[in-house]
Formats: sequence, C-alpha cells, structure tokens
Amino acid sequence: MGDFNQWHAGRNNMVRDEKGIWSVSVPGAQSGDRYKFLIKGASGITTEKIDPYAFRTEAPPHMASIVHDPTTYDWRDQIWLEKREGLDPVHSPLSIYEVHLGSWAPCTSTDHSVFKFRSADLIDYVKSMGFTHIELLPIAEYPFGPSWGYQPLNLFSPTARYGNPDELQAFVDQCHQAGIGVILDWVVAHFPADKFGLTLYDGTPLYENEDERMRYHPDWGTLIFDFSSPTVGDFLIENALFWFSHYHIDGMRVDAVSSMLYLDYSRASGEWVPNRRGTNVNDHAVNLIRRLNTEVHARIPGAIMIAEESSLWPGVSRSVEQGGLGFDFKWNLGWMHEALNYVSSTAEHREKPTDMFSDVLSYASSENWVLPISHDEVVHGKRSLVGKMSEDRWRQFASVRALYLMMYAFPGKKLSFMGNETGTPMEWDFDSNLDWSTAGDPFRAGLQTLIKDLNEVYRTHPAMYANEEHPDSVTWLHHEGGDWGTVCFARGHDLLSEALIFCINFGAECKTDWEIGAPVGGAYEVLLNSDAHYYGGCDAGSGGLIETDDMQAFGQPYSLTLTLPPIGGLILRIAEGCQLRSS
Repeated sequence: MGDFNQWHAGRNNMVRDEKGIWSVSVPGAQSGDRYKFLIKGASGITTEKIDPYAFRTEAPPHMASIVHDPTTYDWRDQIWLEKREGLDPVHSPLSIYEVHLGSWAPCTSTDHSVFKFRSADLIDYVKSMGFTHIELLPIAEYPFGPSWGYQPLNLFSPTARYGNPDELQAFVDQCHQAGIGVILDWVVAHFPADKFGLTLYDGTPLYENEDERMRYHPDWGTLIFDFSSPTVGDFLIENALFWFSHYHIDGMRVDAVSSMLYLDYSRASGEWVPNRRGTNVNDHAVNLIRRLNTEVHARIPGAIMIAEESSLWPGVSRSVEQGGLGFDFKWNLGWMHEALNYVSSTAEHREKPTDMFSDVLSYASSENWVLPISHDEVVHGKRSLVGKMSEDRWRQFASVRALYLMMYAFPGKKLSFMGNETGTPMEWDFDSNLDWSTAGDPFRAGLQTLIKDLNEVYRTHPAMYANEEHPDSVTWLHHEGGDWGTVCFARGHDLLSEALIFCINFGAECKTDWEIGAPVGGAYEVLLNSDAHYYGGCDAGSGGLIETDDMQAFGQPYSLTLTLPPIGGLILRIAEGCQLRSS
C-alpha cells in the first residue's frame, strides 16, 4: 500500500512464485511514491513493514519506503575507477579521515540539516589536509539517532538525514574527482528490533535466528542475523555488492566482526549453543565472511575490506586460500590502547624504560593493520584526545603531537576521527557540531598543520607504506623497545636512499648529544620536527643537515648525534644529492 493506491490495503496484493519470492507489479507507481508492505503473518497478526530492499526511505521518525531507481545517476569518475582497478591497497598509502556526517559541519548551527550529501566543504577540507580516504560512520537508514548509524534498519537505503540517494552518488563522484576514496562503515552483525523492521518479518524469525539463545545481542539489545540461512547470506552479500556497484564506494569497514565469529560473545555458560565440534566458533558466520570478501574482491578490483576485530583470531587479513578471513586489513586495537595509555601518562612515568613499542612491533607483520584513533576513544566519558593527556596545556598538545608522530612512524595504515586533528577540547557529541575555533590558538592550529604535514610526508615517501608487512621494515637505531622514554628506528625495507629515521622523545626534558645508529653514512636532513613553532612547539631539537660519524653504534655501521625536543620528535632522511657511504 502506498501513494499509488491511496494507501488502501488489498488493491495490490503480492504473490509468491515457485522460488519463494514475493512480488507485485504496480501500474502507475512513480519515483518518489511512498509505500509499505502490509503483512499478515503466520499468527494471523497484520503488521506494516518496511521493504527490506527499498532503495530510499523517509527520514525518521517516518519510515515509509520510497520508490527509487538507483541506476539513473550520470557518473563522471571513470578515471578514478580505472586507476582503482590496478590498486594494491596493501602497498599503497592509506590515510583515513573518519567522519560522522551529522556532527562534522564547520558552522555554529545545531541544525544537522546543514550538512547535505551535496556539500563540497568536507571534500575540500579532506583534500586540503592530505587524507587519502573518507570513512563515513554508517549511513544505511537507521531509526535511533544515538546509535550513530550502528543499528541500521534499511541496509539498501542511505539515510534521508543528509539528502537523497542521487545526492550521495554525487558526493562520492565528487570525492573521486578530487582524488579521495570513500569507505563505508558496514554493520551486519545485528539489526534493531523495531516491529516495523526485519524482526519476525512474516510472523516468524525470517532474518534472525530461530534459537532464542542465538537471536538476541546482549550488549546492544538488538537481533542477530541468522548466518546459517542461505537467504539471509544472499541478502547481506547482495547488499555489500550493491553499495560498491551503485554508489561506487571504495571500501568497507565491517563493524563488530568478533561478535560474529564467536557463538559465546558476551554470553555466559548456558546462554549459547556450541557448533558441531563443540567449540565456540560460529562456522556459518566465518563462511559468510569468507564468501563476502571473495565475492567483493572478485567483482570489484581494488576494493578495500577492513575488519574491526578485537580478538586474537588468526589470519583476519590473510587470503581465504591461505585459510584466512580474506580482509585486506584489520584494525590494530592493541596498538591504539597501548599508545593512548602510554602517552596519557605523565612525562615522568614515560621516562621509565618501556617494552610497549617492541611488544607492538613484534606482531606488526602478523596482519595488515590499520592504526586507528577512532570515534570510540573520544566519547562516553573517555574525553577528547587532548583531554586524555596529563599536566598543563603545552604538555597535552605536545603529547598529542608525539602520539601522531608515532602513529605515522609505525607500520600500518592510518585512521583518525574528525576533531582529533584540531585538538577539540570537548569529547565528541553526535548531537552537536564540531568545535572549529582554532583561529588564534597556536596549539590547535599547530596540531592541524602537523597532521597535514604528516600526511604529506606519508604519501610521498614509500618507505612509510610500501613494505610494512615485512618484519625488517623497522630497524632499531637505539635500544630496542625504547630507552628512557625515547624510541629511534628506521622505516623502509630498503635501508639506503629511501629510508626515513624516526626519533621520538616522550620525556619532558630536551635530550642533547643523543647518539643513535645510522644504516648508511652521509648527511641527513630534518624533514619534520614536531616541536616546530608552527606546530605549537618551542623549536627545540636538531635542524638542518647532520653528518654521520664513522663509528658503529647500536648495531649500525655509522652513528648520528642529535638533539631531541621535549615530548616531540624528528623525521630524518638522507639529504638530496648526498654521497652515500654504505658499510
């Protein structure tokens, strides 16, 4: 029933074919017509339902489906798509700007309608900052605003909060023409239990699991898809391919993968059903994930698939043929928690020797990683990124600058949530716009400039991304694991002309006459100093050209003597035109 039949039930009855598919032809239905399904379930109860395959919906709280043809948009991103086909994301730079569209808009209004998919402001900003990709928090239509989209109800329909499907297609098109990729957060681990949605769709558990112990997600009060159902599996796979095909997205970050992999996820004994082998592995979910990644990579060359997976499941980013799950990357949540815990401590505690860096690097080559400083870390009382840091404001911002220098120095792709780069003082609130008041604040403006410059160094130096899966992509140039709050290492599988040296001092005192090893002899230049005044620092630390000494140090054939800034660090490279001296 809908606008095309004046919302009268019984005028356009659906019929079921021999394959079990329900359908109806509606003469006179036009693009833009609203409609719903009126379903008489097995129990005899009649319920108004959404169309699970609707391509467009009304904005919440209205939830009617809308007739729409997603194939009419005139795309102009062919050059981008052709380039993407030959892309090897593992060996390419990937610096992701994570965005919640409803609260990004740089304006004073609290009306979220100010952001539209057609807005060019976000694209211009991301391009100016040097990020390679935008990652959008879930945009499939969802009824409950405070879920931020992580409880989607209409998987085939972009939320009407920010515009219509044509405007979203234009947004992606413009991103591609600006040289920016688009990644979507994709949520298929669960769905909300709204009566007008997928729950008990025909009066029976059609999309959710029949077993009560497998049906409800205890953490979120939602329903879990029945991954054992071939029909549900087809529905989810088709949905993923739909976003790639009709919206030209470049990748997906699959949310809450761990909750899919384990039957006992957040469940006590007796609240879950073991598999046939008697273990806690959800074999149906594992098979679905492998099929998902196999089909996406086969049909969309260059597509990027990322897992948010918090357990020790092996081979998340290894190919299905190798026994892995088939993702391209996995979020490195261990690095995120270790790094944040370390830099948020006082500088005096950082002066103590730490094995954190070597511990993290010990598993750096076990997966293809994304290093995230995500939305999850700046919400629900966790404070903003700057607010997490100890002591006075100078040390807070210096610590954040050092954190980002470490993030870009470590193997792994990069992800940063909006507002982190501007040092916003308040934790993220989905219901308010970001605080963009950096003018006149050298600390906030300086941090923003640093992130921009780090993106530039990252994109233009293959040593930082091309071979990071190799165990020897990191070479220690000082005591392994850090010494007195300081870490120094070289990045680059080839340790000659392309190598970069990173030295970071997390202590509060400047370190003079600091000797490190050097893989090759010659002159090095300081490419970046996180304590530069234009980043909000004090201009401490070495600068200009620094010549090596012909003396071995820390297992390297040459040595360098540096001055390291307080709570800051340096990036060095072989000076252009320098005559190299190899051992």
